[in-house]
Amino acid sequence: MQLDYVILGGLALRRLSGYDLRRWMDGPGRYIGYGVQLPHIYRRLAKLVERGWVDFEVDPREGRPDAKVYRLTEDGRTALLEWARSPYVPSSRARDPDFTLRFVFAGQLDPAIALEVVTTELELRLQQHAEPRALPLPGSYDPQLPELDADWATEIHTMAHEYGYAYGASYIAWLQLTKARLETRLGR
Repeated sequence: MQLDYVILGGLALRRLSGYDLRRWMDGPGRYIGYGVQLPHIYRRLAKLVERGWVDFEVDPREGRPDAKVYRLTEDGRTALLEWARSPYVPSSRARDPDFTLRFVFAGQLDPAIALEVVTTELELRLQQHAEPRALPLPGSYDPQLPELDADWATEIHTMAHEYGYAYGASYIAWLQLTKARLETRLGR
């Protein structure tokens, strides 16, 4: 489950309670696009404890319930590294949260891993972007509702196509810039 790697990646940076993980996902970590509710985080933390990937210490809190503060174990470290070093297979959908998850939490371990993930993603997105996409042709719609104007539908679908194209182009540009930055970092 990908949430396991969000948790392990977060715990690689510092010890956290379940509540702290959720606050991070709602705040600075929201760019990952992987938000879940607090009960789900606590369930995954319990599973990770059962697996031996994390353990915790109880942090007494005056006037509030005690907090469990989690940390990676050696087995958790091994699991995170194995996942980070495993081949990245991009989704057919651009800007998939799994890309961001892999880029951030595997990439934080080694710039070479980040470069491999970005390069793999970039290659697929360039290929997808180069494939011609058919635009709707004027007069190709046969409206089934009296309120639907075929010419306007063609125009709206063309604008949506242009949005998708521009979105893809900006994502490719970011991937190219990031790849160049990582290559510089690695002296390539």
